[in-house]
Amino acid sequence: MRINGKRNSKRAVVEPAAPAAPLHALPGRAAPRHVAIIMDGNGRWATERGLSRNAGHRAGTENIRRIIQAFGERGVEVLTLYAFSTENWSRPRREVNALIRLIPRVVNREVKELHKRGVKLVHIGSLEPLTPDLRSKVEDAIALTKDNDRMTVALAFNYGGRAEIVEAARRLVASGVAADQIDEDVFASQLFTAGLPEPDLIIRTGGESRMSNFLLWQAAYAEFYATETYWPDFDEVEIDRALDAYRRRERRFGGVEARNGVKHHA
Repeated sequence: MRINGKRNSKRAVVEPAAPAAPLHALPGRAAPRHVAIIMDGNGRWATERGLSRNAGHRAGTENIRRIIQAFGERGVEVLTLYAFSTENWSRPRREVNALIRLIPRVVNREVKELHKRGVKLVHIGSLEPLTPDLRSKVEDAIALTKDNDRMTVALAFNYGGRAEIVEAARRLVASGVAADQIDEDVFASQLFTAGLPEPDLIIRTGGESRMSNFLLWQAAYAEFYATETYWPDFDEVEIDRALDAYRRRERRFGGVEARNGVKHHA
């Protein structure tokens, strides 16, 4: 994975994309098929405004529809949003409870509109910790949108990359697959993301430059883009900066020849 950024005394930051030609001025360079986002910075966004961390999380959820629509308009087929990690359970109980209470609010507010726009919702991770009512609400939203085909949005809730890999190994063992029959494709078929393309671009908001246990298997050849902008403020301008940066990368997948229309310069 490649990281676009430099380090200062505060944190890793990204070189500004400007002066950069807009996307339409870069012929032959396709938009990423799959973008995944580590939605970070809600708490700091709130603290800087004298608000509670919970207010920051609420503001973050209000940005979701806009971002989904904007990526769809730019030709992205799959968008994965890292909403809640397996490690987030270690946060203060009050904050965790507030995050869980946001689930029905977001589902009630967004699902009908997303369904109307032809968005298919899928979940990666485990819903087991949720109450039966909350689990049913999420499952109903997935069932409602399962036949939509304009765009896929994968919600990573209670998700961890290491746990996903361990669970995939357990499934293979339980199914009795012989060791010599296991290759990358067989293993990937047991991951939560089976059926989805691997991410081309991973974006992290909030200024940090680490993966935080996100899509560890799938991100082997993903491009990484970090922005100082907190998630509630991440908008269309920031999206275009990230996509501009992506389209200037040389993606060689371990080889010499670039596969995205960019010539390799030794």
